Amino acid sequence: MNVDLDLFRQYNQSLPRYTSYPTAPHFGEAVGRETFRAEVWRANTAAPEAPLSLYLHLPFCRQLCYYCGCHMKVTHDPARIAKYLRYLKREIDLLAPMLSSDRPVTQVHWGGGTPTLLSPEQIRELGEHLRDRFRMAPDAEMSIEADPRGLTENHIAAAREIGMNRLSLGVQSFDPTVQEAINRVQPERLTRTAVQWARDHGIESVNLDLVYGLPHQTPDTMADTLGGVVDLDPDRIALYSYAHVPSVLEHQRLIPEEALPAPTERLRLFKQALERLTTTAGYRFIGLDHFAKPDDELVLAQDNGTLRRNFQGYSTRAGADVYAFGLSGIHQLSGLYAQNTKNLRTYYDQIDQDELTVYRGYRPTQEDRLRRHVIMQLMCNAEVQKGAVEAQFNVDFDAHLSAALDRLRPLEQDGLVALGPDAITVRPPGRLLVRNVAAAFDAYLHDTAPDAQPAYSESV
Repeated sequence: MNVDLDLFRQYNQSLPRYTSYPTAPHFGEAVGRETFRAEVWRANTAAPEAPLSLYLHLPFCRQLCYYCGCHMKVTHDPARIAKYLRYLKREIDLLAPMLSSDRPVTQVHWGGGTPTLLSPEQIRELGEHLRDRFRMAPDAEMSIEADPRGLTENHIAAAREIGMNRLSLGVQSFDPTVQEAINRVQPERLTRTAVQWARDHGIESVNLDLVYGLPHQTPDTMADTLGGVVDLDPDRIALYSYAHVPSVLEHQRLIPEEALPAPTERLRLFKQALERLTTTAGYRFIGLDHFAKPDDELVLAQDNGTLRRNFQGYSTRAGADVYAFGLSGIHQLSGLYAQNTKNLRTYYDQIDQDELTVYRGYRPTQEDRLRRHVIMQLMCNAEVQKGAVEAQFNVDFDAHLSAALDRLRPLEQDGLVALGPDAITVRPPGRLLVRNVAAAFDAYLHDTAPDAQPAYSESV
């Protein structure tokens, strides 16, 4: 895949990742528990057999990684983890009866934090609790995030016993100097052992997470990391851009800014990784930051037009409402976004009162739905058909979205998109800058003054 660094420099700017539209910074407290309950009832009544996707947030980690942007809490106290697990199960018990037992669960994801900070016995306990309260589809995609540090083969065995068939391992970088700078010392052998355990226990798909733009990262260290990762032969690779926002995430101040790659070097690292993974290693670039083997479900879903995005990233399970359990989890229903509290004390107090923990959210308008549809088609399938939008939303596409089309004309001149009479198509170079393409349709982004914008990561 050819990469034009000049285009990258020109279009590299802070933009949303569009795991939702509108994005989470636009959520408000006008949507609370009662609004959420009403929407759950409405969605469940309207489609009592529609599939479900479940997200469980396990926020605890043994130590703080300085680059981290996740909602997490450091603990070394097993009792604190056990208490959270008890409350998480109680939260599941509060929500599960509100959902039809005819609704199959087609996707489950445990994220964090570090889900494998749970003991193997606790993993089994939580998995069995879910199976007792929901109907798991026979072909459900079930994934768990893991930290190779502290991971044991018993963790993998327990995850497999409860049906986990996908494992996501954080790597970031194999270089010791980079690892020390981000406070995540993780010898390569730990990752290799974890991958082997996953294969031995029948985990069908292994994903490795990498990050570029980290302190002390160079083309040489990136080459070594990429070589090690490709040698492990994962099914999927996520290549994330490090977002350095110490004004928002205070712990990132522990990373010396002078150690970060300069903007041009950062782009070269991305170019290097992209070419290594797609040209040499044979992975398909799905979009944004995801790569997969040619026979992976993500590739097949993209080819047949069923790829979707949610707060967990790209998904092959189209049309499923997402219900989130745990601190900070975000529910994605067809008519509502709702987020659980981020405050642990509040989380416990509300569950003690037999209350759900939603504290804010957003109800998309018809205009939001239209723009969300366009953005998701571009992000997932690199094309949006104007006629389909006109039929679904009863609008004249070109007239209704004329301002967005005007924003895309410079991108068309630079060969990133094709603005045809019947469709908007993202050209191959534009797929690397698809956030820029999608942003043209983001009404909130363009209606907000630059100095009032939320802190987003750079588009490359």
